[in-house]
Amino acid sequence: MKIALLGYGKMGQVIEQVALSRGHEIVLRKTSRSTFDGLENADVAIDFSIPDAAVSNISVCLRTNVPIVSGTTGWLSEYEAMVALCNEKHGAFIYGSNFSLGVNIFFELNAHLAKIMSKFEQYKVSMEEIHHTQKLDAPSGTAITLAKDIIDHSDYSSWALKNAKEHEILIDAKRIEHVPGTHTVVYNSEVDAIEIKHTAHNREGFALGAVIAAEWIVGKTGVFTMKDVLNI
Repeated sequence: MKIALLGYGKMGQVIEQVALSRGHEIVLRKTSRSTFDGLENADVAIDFSIPDAAVSNISVCLRTNVPIVSGTTGWLSEYEAMVALCNEKHGAFIYGSNFSLGVNIFFELNAHLAKIMSKFEQYKVSMEEIHHTQKLDAPSGTAITLAKDIIDHSDYSSWALKNAKEHEILIDAKRIEHVPGTHTVVYNSEVDAIEIKHTAHNREGFALGAVIAAEWIVGKTGVFTMKDVLNI
């Protein structure tokens, strides 16, 4: 499989290593200083760039009829526009706030726990997410996904980074050097607390999931998520 890497920072380089180890070929390494030359030769593109570049990267791929897997966060105000473009061009598109296989299992646990906890008003939910200091957005896309899944199964209506109101989920976003990503969901009451947590040890888990998603989407048409890829 021929892969275009859109964004060639630390994540892009780890994705390259994983892709090569699985027998794939890299035909484009796109940075802010290079062009899309070579994209037309790709079977699929993987976007781990920056929020300001993601929409352009996704749009170019969809208009070029190249399936696109995007793990860039911080641009979701334009998500519905990208879905519309994908449908218009009969393209293939996967966005994931986190491609780690473990995190996607964690998403399912979080949603299931939220359904259970919605019956017990004495527990108040909050979240903590910790990432490396180079991460540009806060809270993380993963934390937002976790919060949305809680909101979908409870009386909570939104989230807040500070001064959370009665029906808001407080997300404490921390930036600490050399932390790949840690997410904790806590249900706290006066008598006890229930906690679920995912800790990433390195970037390889994210990279492997992105490459698996890229392998899966080739030959398909539509807008998908990691739930489709993992059949969960």
